[in-house]
Amino acid sequence: MAERFVALLGSINVGKNRIKMADLANMLGEAGFRDVVTVAASGNVIFTDDRDPRLIEPGLESAIEAEFGFKSCAMVRTAGEVRAAIDKNPFHGTGPEHGSDKMVHSIFLSQQPETGAVDALIAEHATKGSERLALGDRVLFLDYVHGVGVSDLSNKVLERRLKVKGTARNMNSLKNILSKMD
Repeated sequence: MAERFVALLGSINVGKNRIKMADLANMLGEAGFRDVVTVAASGNVIFTDDRDPRLIEPGLESAIEAEFGFKSCAMVRTAGEVRAAIDKNPFHGTGPEHGSDKMVHSIFLSQQPETGAVDALIAEHATKGSERLALGDRVLFLDYVHGVGVSDLSNKVLERRLKVKGTARNMNSLKNILSKMD
C-alpha cells in the first residue's frame, strides 16, 4: 500500500553540493516516485511510494550521485517517525529545561548505533561542552544549546564515533516537514 515518506538527504546545498530542488524533484518523479514535493532548499523531499523505506534509501543515494555527481545519505521516514523525532526528543518542549527549536535537533541515523558507542560519546562529551545528547530509535537527539557552529559535535564527528551515517534537522524544520506530510 502506498504511503507518504520524507527523504532527509544529507550534504545537499552545503559546500559545493549545490542543486536546485526542482531538479531533485524532477529526478525523483522520473524514478517513479509520486506526489513529489520539496521542503526548503536543504534536501527534504516528500513523496508517495509503496516500497519499504530501507530499500528506497540506497537507490536514492545512488541516483543522486549519478545525477548530481556527489555522495549524499538518504534517511527515509514516515510521518509517524518524523512526529516521534519531535515528540520523543527530550530537549524539545516548553520550560527552562528545554532548548530552542532552532538549537534542538533530531539526527536521523542509517541504523541503530551500538549503545556502548553512544554512552561513551555522552560520557566523554559531558566534560567538553554544554550540548546534551540522548538516543532514540534510529535517531540521536541533540541540543546544541549555544549553536551548531560553536560545537565540536559535527556530523562527521558523530558519524565516525557512532559508526553510522546521519543527517540532522532542527525542530523548526521537522515541524515544517510534518505539516506538509499531513
